Amino acid sequence: MFKTNKISVIGAGFVGSAITFSLTESGMASDIVLVDINEDKAKGESMDISHGAAFVRSVDLRAGSYPDTKDSDLVIITAGASQKEGETRLDLIEKNVKIFKEMIPEIVKYSPDAILLVVSNPVDVLSYVTWKLSGLSSNHVLGSGTVLDSSRLRHVLSERFDIDARNVHAHIMGEHGDSEFPMWSAASVGSMRLDYFAKEHGCALEEIKKEITKEVKNSAYQIIEKKGYTNYAVSLAVRRIAEAILRDEHSILSVSSYDENEGIYYSAPTVVGREGKHYTVVPEMNEEEKRKLEKTIQVIKEAVEKTGL
Repeated sequence: MFKTNKISVIGAGFVGSAITFSLTESGMASDIVLVDINEDKAKGESMDISHGAAFVRSVDLRAGSYPDTKDSDLVIITAGASQKEGETRLDLIEKNVKIFKEMIPEIVKYSPDAILLVVSNPVDVLSYVTWKLSGLSSNHVLGSGTVLDSSRLRHVLSERFDIDARNVHAHIMGEHGDSEFPMWSAASVGSMRLDYFAKEHGCALEEIKKEITKEVKNSAYQIIEKKGYTNYAVSLAVRRIAEAILRDEHSILSVSSYDENEGIYYSAPTVVGREGKHYTVVPEMNEEEKRKLEKTIQVIKEAVEKTGL
């Protein structure tokens, strides 16, 4: 079979397996390799998904090791310690940095021209770690960032106003974590600014902003409390990023990317395509949003310092 796009997924846990399933179903790749330290787990997941071959576009899906990832166009990294109930994403730094020091050189060894997409948490810190360990251009290393958080925000707003979430345009900025914040000043429904739209529908937006922000920010914690992990929505978010990269869409997504001025990774609306990050598209922020951005940047900087890189 002619290979048009090759994707490797590192990590066959709840998230990696869901991403592999979503990518297989999408038909965007002709070759998918699933790698995990537990080889039987990777084999079992790939077999299970492969048995649906009659219902999806043709794809060569298999479990493998790092040599099997050779010449990948996109490598999606989900491996690492998972967030447990009561833990913040930043609690995972030490455990996951140790794993990444062994993993990233192996990935780059076999796919030096790939785009690396980090999903493991804390994603902003580990995206920075990946960039440092890989030796790649910072544009070729992205994190899934707040693409999922932004979708959560759009979902909550769509339910509030009974509007298709695809017609709600809003971004979460900063850390994929507790210091993230919505860009309320740039949010819209269709072509109408969100504050005007809310006013037209008899809703005092200012009164519910804190409530909505809290709901979005705590979504993962609530899901982890109820089922032990999150995996479905993040798999769809990663699928969307992969699509933008492999199809060179130049789509605007709130991925985590490197800010040369600040020297760290954090999420902002970014034009994403085959070369990874092209440039950020950040609208003018009000004073409150500027303060929140400064705060979230400081949180990430302090976390990055703990890595020693």
